[in-house]
Amino acid sequence: MKILVIGGNGTIGKRVSAHFAINHEVFVAGRSSGEYRVDIAESDSIESLYKLVGTLDAVVCVAGEAKWAPFEGLSEADYHVGINSKLMGQVNLVRLGVSHLNDEGSFTLTTGILADDPVPMTASAAMVNGGIHSFVRAVALELPRGIRINAVSSGLVEDAVEKYTTYFPGHNAIPMSKVVNGYVKSVEGKATAQIIRMYDNT
Repeated sequence: MKILVIGGNGTIGKRVSAHFAINHEVFVAGRSSGEYRVDIAESDSIESLYKLVGTLDAVVCVAGEAKWAPFEGLSEADYHVGINSKLMGQVNLVRLGVSHLNDEGSFTLTTGILADDPVPMTASAAMVNGGIHSFVRAVALELPRGIRINAVSSGLVEDAVEKYTTYFPGHNAIPMSKVVNGYVKSVEGKATAQIIRMYDNT
């Protein structure tokens, strides 16, 4: 398969890209690194990327920003960071990417545990993740030509423990191999409209 991984050099993305590269042709894109440059908050940038890489079998997005801050300090502009980037960025990857996918191709978006188990300072990030979950379930009903869509939602991943562990008290770190398997399930499996949850809080 020809697989485009957006955010393919990030904490999760680099593991996902490396795994798929074993058996597939992988194109890595990112805002500041990768073979290709893309800012998913800009529709023109997404369009340019799709024209460069050509027809694909799968699009995987492991990118997108959202503001983490106390609720009382969040401005409207702060909310729009996540809306424009992680939410609409991923929506636009689908909206603009359908015509660039082969029949029975797939989109895999990325959210996170905050949609189901939020922690303080995540009113914006949790909202965005929940919106993506609803979008995935709804748009799957209308995608043409057998195209599938899923979202991978992970808990605190092993490779980000040092950075985020204080935000997630009592959460067990998710092994990176388990996180990668969520993306494998979406891309190489047959399911659609699924929120593939990789959590372990017990």
